[in-house]
Amino acid sequence: MTVKLIDIPKIEDRRGNLSVIEHDCIPFEIKRVYYLYDVPSDSYRGGHSHKAQSEFLVALSGSFEVVLDDGFKKHRIMLNKPHRGLLIPTKTWRELDNFSSGAVCLVLASGVFEEEDYIRDYSEFKSSVST
Repeated sequence: MTVKLIDIPKIEDRRGNLSVIEHDCIPFEIKRVYYLYDVPSDSYRGGHSHKAQSEFLVALSGSFEVVLDDGFKKHRIMLNKPHRGLLIPTKTWRELDNFSSGAVCLVLASGVFEEEDYIRDYSEFKSSVST
């Protein structure tokens, strides 16, 4: 599995749009759902990697940027459309920043919360991907 932007099916209607995330949209079973909101524009979230868990991020409202790092290269992706999500596989360092006012980040995760799945130290992350 690689980092990938995925279009979420969108049903357009004059009364408003509707998007649905079902079993064929993302390549894992959803075990946990959480969301970030009211993040000050000068703050960041994330700053970790997962050993086993994959995640799918969607900007439900507003925008934010995701800095992705595989241990060798970094790149930045802007999320600002509620019908497009970002698939983040295991062993990918992520940081979220530049939150706009009113931004809401939805996260669909392949696993339940387990602290031992997190790598929160960047040098430890670098060591884990270089071996």
